[in-house]
Amino acid sequence: MIWTTRPRSRTGPIAAISQGKGPPVLLVHGVGLRAEAWAGQIDALATSRQVIAVDMPGHGDSAALGPDPTLADYIDAIVAVLDAPATVIGHSFGAMIALAMAARHPGMVTGVAALNAIYKRSAPAKAAVRARAHSLDGMTPTDPTVPLMRWFGADASPEQAACHTWLTTVDPAGYRAAYAVFADEDGPADRDLIGLACPALFLTGELEPNSTPAMSHQMAALVPDGQAEIVAQAAHMLPMTHVAEVNRTLAAFLARTA
Repeated sequence: MIWTTRPRSRTGPIAAISQGKGPPVLLVHGVGLRAEAWAGQIDALATSRQVIAVDMPGHGDSAALGPDPTLADYIDAIVAVLDAPATVIGHSFGAMIALAMAARHPGMVTGVAALNAIYKRSAPAKAAVRARAHSLDGMTPTDPTVPLMRWFGADASPEQAACHTWLTTVDPAGYRAAYAVFADEDGPADRDLIGLACPALFLTGELEPNSTPAMSHQMAALVPDGQAEIVAQAAHMLPMTHVAEVNRTLAAFLARTA
């Protein structure tokens, strides 16, 4: 897989890669990345769907939000790109956005897939992610060494190289704003999961230490039409590292949400 930059369209402040025709699918990446993080899924899904892969506000070519944005601010900015209800697929912070969007804008979400989503972090995990958020000054480019080691290990790969480029070139203020929200939130509320009216897929990696398999199973158990799937030998960046497995799982899920 080659993670090259793709052309974008723009809806207000949000830039997005748009490809294919059919029922819409909205893809939302995680903190520090950009729409190309979905390169392994865009072409496959676009054979039968209209795929809209957004740059999160303050990332890629999307404009930043105002000072100290909330999760609701990210949701409202991103949902505005939709002309019709869509299946929403998010990864990491994007999964947090996707799940909250389904609760906040149920008429615009026909299904939600949450990849590597967090839910009720442990006390040490909360402390670690908040310490990381507080260390960011919004001016200095992030040092990607620690997350890249956690995501990919020590071996070099095109996926690791692409993430290194994105993390070191993202707007530091946009990164800090998004990471602050991600650190302060603790995943979907139980009432929102119980009240979710659309099908929901929770997909994570077997080796994921933060968005754990247990979290995905717990969330899926609360949703009336929820399912959890765990990808063997995968960690946090499974949309990039386990493209075939992720695409098969998403294709089966999308067949239920058309």
